[in-house]
Amino acid sequence: MSTKTATQKSTEQFEGLFVEPARAYGSLALEYYEKLMAAQLDAARAYADLGLAQARAWVDVRDADGLKQVLEGQQKAAQELGERLKADAEAVNALGQDFLQKSQKLVEESLKSASAEAKSAGAK
Repeated sequence: MSTKTATQKSTEQFEGLFVEPARAYGSLALEYYEKLMAAQLDAARAYADLGLAQARAWVDVRDADGLKQVLEGQQKAAQELGERLKADAEAVNALGQDFLQKSQKLVEESLKSASAEAKSAGAK
């Protein structure tokens, strides 16, 4: 085998064993963090909107009936906030689980590829 062929073979093996899996993992991680940031920004926006709506309601209180309505609105807002927090936590958990499963699959595929590469190299 010539030096050029050996170098090319080594480069292909390096790319197959290290570069391609690293690129795949980087792409997966980027996708995960993009989805996570979008979920966090969406949640922050929803929480801010809810807080601002409550502040506006308090500013509009003019009498006892207005105070009663605001207090009832506070209870409803607290319930909605609790439901939103639960849904957001579940969404983030689902993202994490999906990322974990896909990461494990990438590792398994990389190990299979490395094992196959080692077997083919040993057979020669």
